[in-house]
Amino acid sequence: MTISLPAAEPAGSGLRAATHAGVRTIWFDRPDRRNAMTLDMFRAYYAALSAADADPAVRAIVVTGAGDWFCSGADPESLHALLDGGNRDQLMNEFGFEPHLPMTLGTPIIAAINGGAAGLGLVHALYADIRFLAAEARLATAFSRLGLIAEYGSAWLLPRLIGVGNALDLLVSGRKIDAAEALRIGLVQRVLPRDEVLAEAQAYAAQLAASCSPASMAVIRQQVWSGLETGAAVAAADATRLMTESLAGADFGEALASLAEGRTPRFAARSGS
Repeated sequence: MTISLPAAEPAGSGLRAATHAGVRTIWFDRPDRRNAMTLDMFRAYYAALSAADADPAVRAIVVTGAGDWFCSGADPESLHALLDGGNRDQLMNEFGFEPHLPMTLGTPIIAAINGGAAGLGLVHALYADIRFLAAEARLATAFSRLGLIAEYGSAWLLPRLIGVGNALDLLVSGRKIDAAEALRIGLVQRVLPRDEVLAEAQAYAAQLAASCSPASMAVIRQQVWSGLETGAAVAAADATRLMTESLAGADFGEALASLAEGRTPRFAARSGS
C-alpha cells in the first residue's frame, strides 16, 4: 500500500511537511548539505513535531530526509561556531525544548531513514518508535570521532534499544554499520530498497491512522517509554489502572461495534490533542 501526498509545504528552517490520511510527513530538507542540521533547523523540527502532535487531524508522524541522506548530523559550520563559549551557552540555554521531546508526545513517530544518518541525525531516528531503513544506508554515532560525548540522550536510548554491549560498541567506536547489521542488532525494524522506504513507512503510518485508537497509541507509547525506568510491579499495577480506564472509554465500545458490523473503527481524536 502506498499513499499519495499533496505537495509538501515549507515547515520552518530546512524542513518541509505534508499531511494526508492522518499522516504528517516531515522532511529534513537541505539535500545539498546532506540534511545537516543547524540549531534553527533542530528547533524547527521539534516545533513541527509539537505542532503535529497538537493537530487532531494527525494520527501518525513520518520523518525522513530529502535526497540521498536522512541527516548527516550537526552542520559543520554550527560545530565550528560552538568553539565560541557564547554559542555554547546559547545551545544549552536558548534551545526552547527538552532534548527528549519526542518521547513525551502522544503521536507515534516512524522514521523513514532513506539514507545515511550520523551523530545528531541518528539520534533523531532513535527517538522514533519504528525505523524503516534503506538497504544502501550506513549509520554511525560518530561522537567519539569528534571528541564529543553521546549527545541528546543517545547513551540512555541505545542500551535500551540494542543492549549494553552493542550500544557501547557503536558509541565508543563511532564506526559505521550497514543495514544488515542494523537489522540484526534490532536498531531498525525494516530494511528496504531506498526508493521504497518512504512509501512503506507512510503506508504503515496510514494503517495506524486508519485502524488504531489515537488515545490507545498515546497511552501505550508512554507505557513503554516510562516503563523503561519502572519496576515490573509498578508497571503492572499502572497497566491495571489504565486498562480499567480504557474499558470505560468510547474507543473500546467503538472497536466492538466495528467488529460486529464488519467495518473500520471510527476512533475519535485524542482528547487535548
